[in-house]
Amino acid sequence: MRTHKAPQLAAAALAVVLAAPGVAAACPWNGGDNSTYYISIGDSIAAGYQPDVNRDTDVAYSDQLYAQLKQYQPGLKHIRLGCDGETTASLIKGGTCSYPNAQSQLDAALKAMAQYKGKVAYVTVDIGANDILECVSKTTGAFDQACVNRATQAIPQNVAQITGALRAAGTPNTKFAGMTYYNPFLGQWLKGQGGQETAKGSVSLVNAENAALSQVYSGAGFKVADVAGAFGSNDFTPVNVPGYGQVPSNVAKVCQLTWACTKQDPHPNASGHKVIADTFAAVLRQG
Repeated sequence: MRTHKAPQLAAAALAVVLAAPGVAAACPWNGGDNSTYYISIGDSIAAGYQPDVNRDTDVAYSDQLYAQLKQYQPGLKHIRLGCDGETTASLIKGGTCSYPNAQSQLDAALKAMAQYKGKVAYVTVDIGANDILECVSKTTGAFDQACVNRATQAIPQNVAQITGALRAAGTPNTKFAGMTYYNPFLGQWLKGQGGQETAKGSVSLVNAENAALSQVYSGAGFKVADVAGAFGSNDFTPVNVPGYGQVPSNVAKVCQLTWACTKQDPHPNASGHKVIADTFAAVLRQG
């Protein structure tokens, strides 16, 4: 994960998303009369940031999901709006990434949905992790509890505004889905007793946030892609991992599917993005 100013996130500040401000590239939105559209909305996970190349890439779950969806809808076009460093507030108000003729990522999505009214088949959302990241000390990795309390109140309110606006802009044929977050703080487990306490202590915070997100998504008629479950984020069953010895299963999983244990960066790697894409695909295929 990166901060809004620096290219790298301090290792102590492991949190799910993401990155320095960027400029969203203009998308080729003009399709033929038979085109349908998939709109991906979110932070640097949606944008596919990879720390090994220090930039956004096409390994993003949104790109992998699009490839899967397009197999069933050959005329499908991808409107890719994910923004590095986006919070629930900036997604609504703007100020982190720039979009042609739009004030914010949400505004860009709503304008696209209005332009292609009746042709938007899918909308996916991941947002909220950067709100918590702003509450983490970049020097000690400690949480500012007052900041966390404010964030946990604001996130559901902002996500409710986002999902409500998107739902109103869609049609009965539009399928919506939002995701829960895996727990990137589990990577701290490898740093000794202090890191293990951080990893264990993060579980209640991440679970509470995911429960709030799930409730808001479901209330807005969105499917919930349980990425936390797909990553086994609550499974502390001991397993043996070459190079690490015996660690909890959830720690092994976050090491396997993210950069948390190799580059001290919580972003998903290509395999992690595939798990996220598959989790979204499973719920979007439901009736």
